[in-house]
Amino acid sequence: MSVALGIPRLRSAAPTGSGGPAAADLITPLPADRPPVASAPGLLDKHGRTATDLRVSLTDRCNLRCTYCMPPEGLDWTPASQLLSDDEVVRLITVAVEHLGVDEVRFTGGEPLLRKGLERIVAATSALRTADGRAPETSLTTNALGLERRAAALASAGLTRVNASLDTLRAERFAQITHRDRLGDVLAGLRAAADAGLGPVKVNAVLLRGVNDDEAPDLLEWALHEGYQLRFIEQMPLDPHGAWDRSQMVDAAEVLASLAARFGLQPEPSSVRGSSPAELWHVRRLDSSGAPSDGEALGTVGVIASVTRPFCADCDRTRLTADGQVRECLFGSREHDLRALLRSGATDEQVADAWRGAMWGKVAGHGSDDPAAVGFGQRPTRPMSAIGG
Repeated sequence: MSVALGIPRLRSAAPTGSGGPAAADLITPLPADRPPVASAPGLLDKHGRTATDLRVSLTDRCNLRCTYCMPPEGLDWTPASQLLSDDEVVRLITVAVEHLGVDEVRFTGGEPLLRKGLERIVAATSALRTADGRAPETSLTTNALGLERRAAALASAGLTRVNASLDTLRAERFAQITHRDRLGDVLAGLRAAADAGLGPVKVNAVLLRGVNDDEAPDLLEWALHEGYQLRFIEQMPLDPHGAWDRSQMVDAAEVLASLAARFGLQPEPSSVRGSSPAELWHVRRLDSSGAPSDGEALGTVGVIASVTRPFCADCDRTRLTADGQVRECLFGSREHDLRALLRSGATDEQVADAWRGAMWGKVAGHGSDDPAAVGFGQRPTRPMSAIGG
């Protein structure tokens, strides 16, 4: 059964008595040095990149308390009145797909499964069509809690793939990292996603020094057995308590050295990577001499080295926070308010122009590992849970 959200077409001025500004008061012209929209309608920037991958945060709330993401007591959540409604989320996704050339939409959080309207939003997104007549690719980044009971419905709504976070296979470590004893529920959610056809299921792991940094080979062994695609992610400076320490980060080189003690790793050519953030290696068993065995690879493993080997030059992402702010970079500090435009009565084209202007100002790189960098070398003003992964 299809579900229609009824994408709102707001009036060109704020409703009488709303107290909010009119659209005309919020609109700024496109930058003079940007190519005309007629010849360049997409989300391009002045460094030659075009964003076609939209990350949509649906909530800043989460039901885990991972030590590198938020404190045990949680954070000050965004008030409901400041969050985008389901209809507003779908309207902005529609603008992105139909006006701005977006062809991939990833739903994130916080934890997106906490969004009650998730299936409705996915269904409305899947009903859209890109310029070449395809449905946009829709995926979900989740901690997999609750996924067991919702995977089938999400697949029916049009979701195509799931990325899940899992840093350990040991129950006591899971509880230590997340402050929740829920490892079994996560594993059940992953299996349900695979059974529902939401594959390839990708598993994202962060290694923490002195906590789970000895577990990389075991995680890979498990992922290969289960048919999941494992990706190790360098811990990024996106924690709200400012505890991130570059010297304590388990970097890509350390991850690969740990894996190489048990597996043979053959790098995939860089030409295959494209705009993907993960560098991939084909995995083989080691023979009795310690050399990679012949024959077909067991699978792949990826490393996302956001800090030590940033991939900014090939970035094709734009981000929308749960409260309607466009961020051109995960590590950035600038935000551009689309929620106010929606609620002031702006047209779709006016919203699209605001989005185009925001992306034109995207900087060349985030500089998160460069203490001398200005602006983007500093920590973002919001933690990961408020930005969206």
